[in-house]
Amino acid sequence: MRPVIGVSISLERGQPGRPLFPNKPLQYIEEGMVAALRSAGCTPILLPLLDDAQAASDLVGICHGLVFSGGADIAPESYGESAIDPAWCGDRRRDLYELALVHAGIEARKPMLGICRGCQLLSVAHGGTMYQDIATQCPAAIQHRDPDVYDRLEHDVRVVESTRLAELIGAGRQRSNSVHHQAIREVGMGLRASAHAVDGVIEAIEAERAHQSDDPGDFILGIQWHPEWMQGPRSILEAFVAAAREKSLS
Repeated sequence: MRPVIGVSISLERGQPGRPLFPNKPLQYIEEGMVAALRSAGCTPILLPLLDDAQAASDLVGICHGLVFSGGADIAPESYGESAIDPAWCGDRRRDLYELALVHAGIEARKPMLGICRGCQLLSVAHGGTMYQDIATQCPAAIQHRDPDVYDRLEHDVRVVESTRLAELIGAGRQRSNSVHHQAIREVGMGLRASAHAVDGVIEAIEAERAHQSDDPGDFILGIQWHPEWMQGPRSILEAFVAAAREKSLS
């Protein structure tokens, strides 16, 4: 039986000049995520924003695992700050929707995987803070986002030994794509950094217990790169789906 994986969605306000659904707000996801999860052995379903206090618990209840997808910036208000630049104001409405899902997932002890924005969200949900813009606040950093080449921008990351991530893809230097201009500053409570870029920017986080535990509820992993856009084995997605399958049998 394929486990059911709930995937968070992106939000887009109504745009008058859009030829399809003009002025209508949209809830959507990039198709590559759905295809990658399906090929990893699960049945992915999209989790809509329902603006209902009970909705997060109801949605999590029908899933064996949760994926928090990429998209708009995290709103600074979600980690106790104000936007340094209006361009970095983020999507507070999406934050609230996804934070409710994270907390419901923690309570239900569901495996959780955060990708790009989703990685940052998992940290913020545990009390972490953010760099609103790497280039501005970390001037010695390498380039982490280039709109002209987008997912073809790559750099090395160093995976920390004795972590769940190292078990999945190996410790030491790994190559990753990079499309983020924000980054985790302080990791949330109960989490640890499990990979860094060569400039020290945090590129992955995981539950502190993840390496020593076989409990699928301890599978909490966030990565800044997009495995769904990479060629070759997708061991992270497959391991996450395996944890969700174990949860479905418990």
